[in-house]
Amino acid sequence: MKPVFANRESELEHEQTERREVEALVAVGGSVVAFASPESRFPSPASAGDSITGYLQQHEHKSLLRFITCGSVDDGKSTLIGRLLHDTRLLFDDQLAALDADSRRHGTQNGEIDFALLVDGLAAEREQGITIDVAYRFFGTEKRKFIVADCPGHEQYTRNMATGASTAALAVVLVDARKGLLTQTRRHSYIVSLLGIRHVLLAVNKMDLVDFDQAVFERIVGEYRELAAQLGIEHVTAVPLSALRGHNLTERSPLTPWYHGPSVLEHLESVDTERSAAELGFRLPVQWVNRPNQDFRGFAGTIAAGTVRPGDEVVALPSGRRSQVQRIVTADGDLDVAGAGQAVTLTLADELDISRGDVIANVAQPAQVADQFAVHLLWMDAQPLLPGRSYWLKIGARTVSASITEIKHKVDVNSQAQLAAKHLELNEVAYCNLSLDQPIAFEAYLDNRELGSFILIDRQTHATVAAGTLDFALRRAGNIHWQPVDVDKAARARSKHQKPRCVWFTGLSGSGKSTIANLVDKQLHALGHHSFVLDGDNVRHGLNKDLGFTDEDRVENIRRVAEVAKLMTDAGLIVLVSFISPFRAERRLARELFEDGEFVEVFVDTPLAEAERRDVKGLYAKARAGKIPNFTGIDSPYEAPEAAELRLETLEDDAQALAQRVIDYLRD
Repeated sequence: MKPVFANRESELEHEQTERREVEALVAVGGSVVAFASPESRFPSPASAGDSITGYLQQHEHKSLLRFITCGSVDDGKSTLIGRLLHDTRLLFDDQLAALDADSRRHGTQNGEIDFALLVDGLAAEREQGITIDVAYRFFGTEKRKFIVADCPGHEQYTRNMATGASTAALAVVLVDARKGLLTQTRRHSYIVSLLGIRHVLLAVNKMDLVDFDQAVFERIVGEYRELAAQLGIEHVTAVPLSALRGHNLTERSPLTPWYHGPSVLEHLESVDTERSAAELGFRLPVQWVNRPNQDFRGFAGTIAAGTVRPGDEVVALPSGRRSQVQRIVTADGDLDVAGAGQAVTLTLADELDISRGDVIANVAQPAQVADQFAVHLLWMDAQPLLPGRSYWLKIGARTVSASITEIKHKVDVNSQAQLAAKHLELNEVAYCNLSLDQPIAFEAYLDNRELGSFILIDRQTHATVAAGTLDFALRRAGNIHWQPVDVDKAARARSKHQKPRCVWFTGLSGSGKSTIANLVDKQLHALGHHSFVLDGDNVRHGLNKDLGFTDEDRVENIRRVAEVAKLMTDAGLIVLVSFISPFRAERRLARELFEDGEFVEVFVDTPLAEAERRDVKGLYAKARAGKIPNFTGIDSPYEAPEAAELRLETLEDDAQALAQRVIDYLRD
């Protein structure tokens, strides 16, 4: 399983570039003529063993470093990568010709080569001179192979920066020497820290525009080291740089005699980013249940940690069922042992119920299982995060329902101060409590990226709205268990001779919800049924007296009422809920608490003008005058149901007739 933000484009770029390198070698009678010039950092034919095979063998055994370039807008990220590819002799003649033509056409460098155009591939990027999407590039030198992600600096595309950082081991943070540390520099550095990157190369760029002033460089480095210490970034190497002119990029520049550190490329070639892996046992997140015929059933995935051998005792999580590994199957045949990073299919000695998203782990060191967590969260949607709202959570191949139960604090990216918050806006980061509707197997993100990272998905638009990392399971997740009772809902319903229901009336203020719900309650009582009305105004006198009318409080208002209604149906009652409940997401959350057929959504459809005309409480008039903020229909939206079981149009019938329609529906 790849980390949740992983992008296949980097692997494809890697493969395509390697193929072009080999094609650039011309085999003549078993010998090889390399395309590289004498001063190239690529291996010569002699060092490659004078054969394509020797070259490839040497290339395969080089270490691979994944890194990102990030920072604020126009700090020179794309220029750095483009110049790096140029100066390491990794551009072909056709690429150089195209780059020269593009540079003249766009005119961003007054007729000189604009190296940023090598990685800014989108038309909008070239027109605006900014990076929008993450651009992956592969290149290699004699010492190492690299996959670099050029990340956008604009605040609007922070989500794209997080995508690139999720698979990186090092971050090149660029700072314009004229501007120093900016808000987006600090935000990107925070995300770098959040996603577990512990090596930063601070590239103080455009030093040529400040006459290579040592004092400017040292001031910026001092400020950044202070920031890095606050964020827990352990290793910072600073380089004075001119990416456009190539100073200190591949070689140390004579224009900075006061600087005695490595060039950018020298540091990238030599830095050791290997992490001391946590002592985790075997972990295989199941991506696919492989059953080509009735004689074979295997569980496929990429090993996230540890090793496995045939005969090992394993446990399937979260179910806790145990078995033994029979075979380790791959496309190249069975293996005697497999380790982290290998894609395998396991067959087990027993027929266990294991599904996509489950985790197979070593019995002696199983993964943790929980359904409530403390998490770090980066919010990436234009609509705010509202605690209590239901989202889809995707962790690896598993998708479950989730909600943020509490925002512990959000973080000021400039000062790292912890601030109180009731919601999160676009690009804000926070420390939150997260609750799932079912337990999952996991590891803390600092121990394992694959099993500790997740995304949140909007249930209506299916857009990715947040990315996060798991910190630890909340203690109450393991201490609280459901207490079974002997007299269940079915027994209570039989004693009342009725089917428990939750009838949810929704509509604008003044639409007639409470009137119709009251009439339904009276008729049910006359028929000998046991029912109860939960009215919005009445509940706010007690259970929800602490809540206001902000979007956050409205979400919590509905969550509490839905839970109470669920308890009432468990008692065998027919509960009539009369709430404006303006948001579809919260009405869907309420519906999901009930069994199929138990929840009946009733849309009391009254036009806004008619609701205002009936305004016996004078609420609309006050809202129009600005005396009641966040009033539904005026300055707060109402999202009408799209597929309600009943739609009651109050302009067509009177309240008594509409109540009878509800009674008739409940009898069916």
